[in-house]
Amino acid sequence: MRGQHSDGVRTEQLEYITAVTRLGSLRRAAEELHLSQPALSETVRNLERELGVDLLERKRSGAKMSAEGRELLPHIINVLDAVDRLRGAAGEQHRISRMVRVGTVNAATVPLLLPAVREFRASHPATQVEVVGAQQSDIHRTLLEGGFDLGLVNYLEGDDVATDFDCTELLWGRPVVCVRPDSPLASLSVVSVSDLLTQPLIAMRSGYVMHRFVHRLLGGREPSFSYSTDGAEMGKLMVAEGLGATVLPDFSVIDDPLTRQGAITCRPLAGDSPRVLLMLQRRKADSVPQAAHDLHEVFVRRAEALGGT
Repeated sequence: MRGQHSDGVRTEQLEYITAVTRLGSLRRAAEELHLSQPALSETVRNLERELGVDLLERKRSGAKMSAEGRELLPHIINVLDAVDRLRGAAGEQHRISRMVRVGTVNAATVPLLLPAVREFRASHPATQVEVVGAQQSDIHRTLLEGGFDLGLVNYLEGDDVATDFDCTELLWGRPVVCVRPDSPLASLSVVSVSDLLTQPLIAMRSGYVMHRFVHRLLGGREPSFSYSTDGAEMGKLMVAEGLGATVLPDFSVIDDPLTRQGAITCRPLAGDSPRVLLMLQRRKADSVPQAAHDLHEVFVRRAEALGGT
């Protein structure tokens, strides 16, 4: 039921609820919005009373969109987009800037992600872009909850692709061994599993596609020593510091600044390996925010320029 003493739904209430959903915390949303947490919490509760729905699940670990809230989220986004279009048509000079939030497993950061964000910002100067590194399962969950607009994730050739999202193939690559130029492995034209086992291995943590690939590649054999880390970017830095070798998709290594500087290099793996797919995903919805749609198109265009699918 609608609240008896309500002034109706206000645009800022919808902006606030999307900020809480995106950030997963009333505290962080209050900081971004420059509000006190009690004031933000009361505003959200007023909106819930107005709609007659508990939009958030509040836990000690944070706040996330409830099942009912997820059903309403596309409608909230539609309203905010309509208001933005109205402000633009009216020539308002100080309209509220929107944000596009991208979750990424940190693959193809330099050849694709950074140029895409740079191009998008040039044509959308009032729209903020937030890039968040996360594991694939976290990216999927946050996409479904409305916290991410877009997700960049990896799949191994032959994997089943999640059906909950609109999916666009961007890049296919081959797994390669990433090493320092002074590594014994750098002198080889191709690297076998036996060769790889002679060096300390920098592996991705469980939850990353390349962790699963390496586990399958080694077939139960153990390297001389191993590290575990999050994402390709940290893996490459650890290689550059001489801590060992790592296995990554070639699109994560080729043309990386560390490669251009001569700090790292890569060698192909011996034998046939499944290819790695970089895929762009977004939540299925009747309407997609214009800014998210535009950034999606930039990613696709940039991937095609790199020789993607």
